[in-house]
Amino acid sequence: MGAGRSLAETLQAVVDGVVDGLGFGIAVLNLRHPDGKFEVIAVAGSPEAREALLGTVSAADIFDSEFAIADVWGKLRFVPHERLPEGEVVGWVPDVPVSDDPDAWHPLDALFAPLYSPDGELVGMLAVDLPEDQRRPGPIHRELLEIFATQAGLAIDKARLTEQLIAEKTRLEASEATFRLVFEGAGNGMATIAFDGPEQGRILRVNAAFCRITGYTADQLVGTRLVTFLRDGEPDQTRQEVEDVAGGNDTYRFERVFTRPSGNEIWLGGTAAIVAQGSGQPRILLVQIDDVTARKDAERELRHHAAHDPLTGLPNRRLLQHRFVKVLERTQATGRPGALLFCDLNHFKLVNDRYGHEAGDRALREIADRLSAGVRHGDTVARLGGDEFAVLAEDIAGDDLDTLISRLEAAVSVPLPNIEVEITTSVGTVPITPTSTDLDALLHQADQAMYATKHHRG
Repeated sequence: MGAGRSLAETLQAVVDGVVDGLGFGIAVLNLRHPDGKFEVIAVAGSPEAREALLGTVSAADIFDSEFAIADVWGKLRFVPHERLPEGEVVGWVPDVPVSDDPDAWHPLDALFAPLYSPDGELVGMLAVDLPEDQRRPGPIHRELLEIFATQAGLAIDKARLTEQLIAEKTRLEASEATFRLVFEGAGNGMATIAFDGPEQGRILRVNAAFCRITGYTADQLVGTRLVTFLRDGEPDQTRQEVEDVAGGNDTYRFERVFTRPSGNEIWLGGTAAIVAQGSGQPRILLVQIDDVTARKDAERELRHHAAHDPLTGLPNRRLLQHRFVKVLERTQATGRPGALLFCDLNHFKLVNDRYGHEAGDRALREIADRLSAGVRHGDTVARLGGDEFAVLAEDIAGDDLDTLISRLEAAVSVPLPNIEVEITTSVGTVPITPTSTDLDALLHQADQAMYATKHHRG
């Protein structure tokens, strides 16, 4: 959802982000038109859904009946299938098995995230389906979707503004008075930079919003080179992209780190377009910016939550899978085996039963910290769920592996503060060899080895 994307690119990025980053199988985005009607503009995750839904237009009140029977999950609306009127099916329904589990996701369940602009205008409706764990989303999953929906609404509003500014460019070239009015009154930062001539690269004019966003006064900015304030990791690429813009009529879209007078760095996102001033006159670069630091922080947090266990902060199964692939690649290159350890806590249920789940959560966090401290640098400790953990260790076998297991067992067995239950861990291991292929299969083998160890020590 980068700054400066076209509206179509932004909408597709929204649904792609839901499927790739939030773990839903299908995402559908309905854009709200000025007349209130909704049109399906972007679909991700299912070619069948895309073929059935893309381009369909619905009345302004299409969601009213469903929202009337929906559960309110913060800013989200969840419509359980059991509340739908008998025989009434709205839209496309995925062809998936139906589970008897009351907490399982049903193909007729519906989860909606309304998308709003910064001024509270409804700009679209995001519908998601088929969560990857096949269960109705819990509080953490809902919160992530809410964060994503908030940023998506802002991105759509930004993309609309960008398209409006691009459409206005030709008129701005013909009327300096109109240009000045739009330039000075714009809520987002705008600047003109000399693209040709003796002042090439220097800032010619800035509006009040540009000064507010960057923290500099107009006197401090005009006459300087904008690039001196930017942290550009690939200056040669930037230069080539700007030259490409100069050779055509495209708009250059960018996100860059900008240094404010205090020395603090912020993220600026925006667009740059070449504007001709007339025959014989040097061209100027019209730059439009916004502070996108909050969005970049939210995206970083979103990526962290998607890959980490919310209770302990350890990597989750998804991140474990990603790191396993990297370890396997190096194992296949070197021929040196690694190991996957499955750790199950003994007697942990007694902690929850005697001291309550809050104490149990504190205990799990403490044990997670001990396991993390007990492994080698580069090893991965992941929480699989409940009181089960996995350790991914590269280039280890024999005595070194035995030493690692002993160290983890000793770390867990240290008495927990204010808890009299004796907690230990049973560890099962399976080697990671160049012929290994599937993490789930290795986890199953390690799980079986753990039970054999537990039974042996019985």
